[in-house]
Order: sequence, then C-alpha cells, then structure tokens
Amino acid sequence: MSNQSTRQGFTSRPADPERWVKDAERKSDAGAANGFTARLTIDVTPDQRARIKIVAFQRGVTVADMLRDLFAREFPIADGEKP
Repeated sequence: MSNQSTRQGFTSRPADPERWVKDAERKSDAGAANGFTARLTIDVTPDQRARIKIVAFQRGVTVADMLRDLFAREFPIADGEKP
C-alpha cells in the first residue's frame, strides 16, 4: 500500500473567520486588474439547477454572468466600502 499524503490544512476551518475573509478580499483587490474571481460553490436541487440554466439560456447569458448580476443587485456595495 502506498503512503498517502495528508493535506490537513486543506479542509481545516480558519481559527479567525473574519481575518480569513479580509485576507481573501485583500488578495482579490490586488488581482482585480487581472480579472481575478473567486469561486463559490452552492448546493441546489437538480430542479433548481435546470431552471437556472434554462433562464440563463433564454436570456442569452451564461449562468455565471446571470448570478453575478443577481448578487450585485442583492448585495450592493455599501457606502465607504471598497469594491
């Protein structure tokens, strides 16, 4: 049997979630000019996924672009907040 490497840090939760989120924001600000994006994974039912894909197709946009627009509308940048 081969020795499997363990990647404990890969799935461990951060000790300080606030700092962890802020660090990611700082890194994304630095890469914003390069088109940096962060991946977000959510669980949806197969029916929801199908409806989302159909609506995106009908609108002639990608699912990613449609959801980015939705998030921008639902979670606007507050005054004084950095984009």
